[in-house]
Amino acid sequence: MNITIIGAGNSGLAMAAYLSLSGHTIALWNRSRKTIEQLIKTKTIHCHGIVQGDATLALVTTNLEEALADADLAIITTPANAHRGLAERFSRALKKELPVILAPGRTCGAIEFLHHYYLGDPSAAPVVAETQTALLTSRKDSPVDATIYAVKDGVYLASADPDFTSDMILDRLPSCLSNHLVAAQSMIQTSIGNVSVVLHCAPLLFNSGWTECQNSTYKYYYDGITPRIAKFIEKIDQERIRVSEALGHRVESTKAWLKRSYHSEGDTLYERLQNTASYHQIEAPSTMKHRYIYEDIPYGLVPIESLGRSHGIDMTYSSLTIDLASRLMNQNFRATGRNLKDIGFTGFSPKKQGRHHDD
Repeated sequence: MNITIIGAGNSGLAMAAYLSLSGHTIALWNRSRKTIEQLIKTKTIHCHGIVQGDATLALVTTNLEEALADADLAIITTPANAHRGLAERFSRALKKELPVILAPGRTCGAIEFLHHYYLGDPSAAPVVAETQTALLTSRKDSPVDATIYAVKDGVYLASADPDFTSDMILDRLPSCLSNHLVAAQSMIQTSIGNVSVVLHCAPLLFNSGWTECQNSTYKYYYDGITPRIAKFIEKIDQERIRVSEALGHRVESTKAWLKRSYHSEGDTLYERLQNTASYHQIEAPSTMKHRYIYEDIPYGLVPIESLGRSHGIDMTYSSLTIDLASRLMNQNFRATGRNLKDIGFTGFSPKKQGRHHDD
């Protein structure tokens, strides 16, 4: 299959390598040429960890139309703050119908993507879907090196297209992807099921001193999420679950998700995090200017808080986390985050999309 990977960061580089080593023809697109300069020359990713080998890429480019020309599938792996701009670029560059998967969408990613895609004058109608989280637990070690620590199981995929069910999209994916994905019954399972808002935001804030200390490093999950921090983030998790119940589809707890995706055992969230083998190797960020704050709060926790408040749910712990991040980073994350009104949000049921103006 010809697959185009959008973004050459942690997820994108690993996904490109994983799919290439699985026998597929891969085109890799990135907005910044500087990031992929070495890959343009070598067209090779050195993959380490549980998947090993030198992965060959068919194309590495900053030209989106070129990257999509032969694609049977496009996978967007960029941070969520790029989704709007990418939708506008896709609207101009995409010339044929194909599945476009936001992997992951964070919260309401597919809805935002479609909204801005059709604000343009597109010549093709993509089949857009989003995943609950990144399929691969991975890190980019250099511009041409990626380490894959785990391939998650049971990752939810939800279609945003009323004419294509999630199962229909899964049927169009290669087995190296579909074997690890599960068709979601609702986008609530992917958008409110976004466990990154639980695992990433508050723990990094609580470990800000350790994170910014130049003389030390720590394992993010194994060292950074202590029993007390685990109890705090369970409060955020409970608020997230109550939001999903108000929307009509209860999502699983983060503790349950760890067992389903990583097969982790333990009676408490803390114990399951400690017993997740791949987490033992994940280093913490060395800066607070990191996607755990700048992506997961404005594009995850902020829209979930907004949905909760609109349904009269007490969002004390989520709100406290957003407030702390905003003050610590001197950034109004509610103002810069994903605004549900601005993306045309009317609910999580897939809706038929079309041009937003007269032909």
